[in-house]
Formats: sequence, C-alpha cells, structure tokens
Amino acid sequence: MTHVTGPDGQPRAPRLPHRARLLVVAAYVLLGTAVVMDLASDPRWTVSPVLATAPVLASIGSRKAMVPMLVGLGALALVAPLALADDEVPMLVHLTSGFTVLAITCVSTANVLLVATRERELLQSRSVAEAAQQTLLRPPPERLDGLRMAVRYLAAAAEARVGGDLYETLATPFGTRLLLGDVRGKGLSAIDTAAAVLGTFREAAQVEPSLAAVAGRLDAAMCRRQPGEEFVTAVLVQVAEPGRAELVNCGHLPPLLCRAGRVREVPVPVPQPPLALLGMADDTYRGQAFVFERGDLLLLYTDGVTEARDAAGRFYPLAERLAGMPESAPAALLDRVVADLLAYAGGELSDDAALLAVRREQ
Repeated sequence: MTHVTGPDGQPRAPRLPHRARLLVVAAYVLLGTAVVMDLASDPRWTVSPVLATAPVLASIGSRKAMVPMLVGLGALALVAPLALADDEVPMLVHLTSGFTVLAITCVSTANVLLVATRERELLQSRSVAEAAQQTLLRPPPERLDGLRMAVRYLAAAAEARVGGDLYETLATPFGTRLLLGDVRGKGLSAIDTAAAVLGTFREAAQVEPSLAAVAGRLDAAMCRRQPGEEFVTAVLVQVAEPGRAELVNCGHLPPLLCRAGRVREVPVPVPQPPLALLGMADDTYRGQAFVFERGDLLLLYTDGVTEARDAAGRFYPLAERLAGMPESAPAALLDRVVADLLAYAGGELSDDAALLAVRREQ
C-alpha cells in the first residue's frame, strides 16, 4: 500500500489493493447476514460475539480514530436487540459479547491512532531526507558550456531518499568538471562521507588546474577522516578542449561512451585506487584524455545499476540495453534506462543507483 497525504499534509487512508477490498466487503456481508439470521432464527443460539469483528474491519485502511470507535459503538448497540431476540441464551453470554465488543473497539481505535502517528513521523523524516538531498545532490543545469546533461538518482530504501551515491557538475575556469561516486558503506555515515567528498570537490574543482590534483585533494580529505571510515570509488571528467575530454578513474566503473549507435567503455589503462586508499598504493592519480566529439553521449553510473538482477539472477546488461535505445537527449535517455532497469529488477533495487548522462552539443 502507498501512503498518501491530504491537503493538510496529514496521512490519508491508503487505497487497499483490489483483492483486499473484496475480502473486507465479503466480511461485512457475512457479518450482516449473521446478524439478520440471528434476529430471524432460533432464540436458543446467538451470534452476538461476532459483532466484535466490526471495529476491526472498520480500522482496516482507516486513519481516522472516530471510524472504528463509531462502528464499535454501533455494534455494541446491536447486542441489546440480539439479547431480546435470543431470550433463551444466558444473559452472561450477551454481557460477555458486549464487553468483548467494547474492548476490541478500544484496541482498534488505539491501533489507528498509533499507525497515523507513525506515518506522520515517517512523512517528517522523508521531508528531512528530501531537504538533505536537495542540499547534497543538487540537480545539474540542463545545459552547461556546450553540454546537455541530466541525472537520475534511485535510493534502494524508499524511506531514505538519500544514500551513499553522489554526483556533481560544475563550470570552472578550467572547463566543465563532473564527479560521480559511490561510498562503500550504508546509513548516516555513508551520507556524511558523501557530503565531505562533495564539499571538497566543489572547492578543489574551482582552484586546481589539474583534474588529477582534484582527485588527490579528494583522497587527502578522505584520509583526514577518522580511521575506519568508508572509502569511495569515483570517476572525474573534465570537458574543456574541442573534441576532447579528460578522465580520472578512482577505482570506479568505466564510463560508457555512445557514438553513432555504438556503445563502448572508456578504458582505464592502469587501474587506480579508490579515494582514501591512494596512500596504500604509494601512487598518484593520473588523468587520461579521450575523444569526446559533438553528438557523443557519456554515461556515468554506479554499481547499483549494473548489479541489479532479474528473477533468474542475471546482472543488468547496461551497455547492451543502452545500444538499443534511440533517445539522444540525456533526460529522455535516462528516463528510458530507469524504466527498463526497474522492470528488469522487478520494480525495486537492492542498492542505490545514480546515473549522469552528458551529451556534447558543441
């Protein structure tokens, strides 16, 4: 069931699935039939105990405490005529039925109040998460220095909205610089690490002439954090020269380059370690140039995309699927990829996923 809110921002009753609605209607019909049969049949037996199901049925899908309360009081009021109709049934049975109806009415009403309160808390948490996402993961401009771009972010946990994947696009004195990364970790600590990487990138990208130096600054910032913090795989791209671009890959998945209907990886001749692990390799980051011509589209992505599995356990073949998609505009292409990915994975992902598509128009 999906939880929706009313105009006042408060949770409204969710729409039950069709089969569930049919079952609830059938239960009401059975309850009504039982009461009619009791009034019209042998006075030596009674169905008054089944009236206790009425407030329970009324509470299903409801977010207003008055609904089960009123239905329960109505059921309680029916106990009296049933007691008169079934005058050969011991009064103790009817009294027990009345107390049972009253007790379950109180429990059903309390349950509705509890569920509504928890849903309000969840809505508040989601609002905070959305605000954090807007601060950390700002949507890129549609056009920037001859580039057309779009991004899509899918959080595996619907309640979180924000995870450990990160991205940024910046216009700098040295050209347009892009970042996409994946924190190896979960929860609030991963979000904190992502915030630190993004903050460092936004500052370093504006002052460091070399893209490799920007990556070095990111690694140094990660190393200054407390021991045991997550490392980050990342890919940095700089687009400045006509027909050319530069890539620094810090242990991340290789970007895909789409040109004239063909899709290929932008290779990394020498593997380079993720951020926070450069010191262990006793090395420095190096950039590599690649051809990025007018009309080309570059796709950066995290492993939440390529590690999505279908019902048979097969990984999502991103490059193969991408080659068969005719869309050339980044936003339209990513919408197509996301729809195809979710359909392939059965509607939900096991890990956060981020995609950044950039098309060169000049």
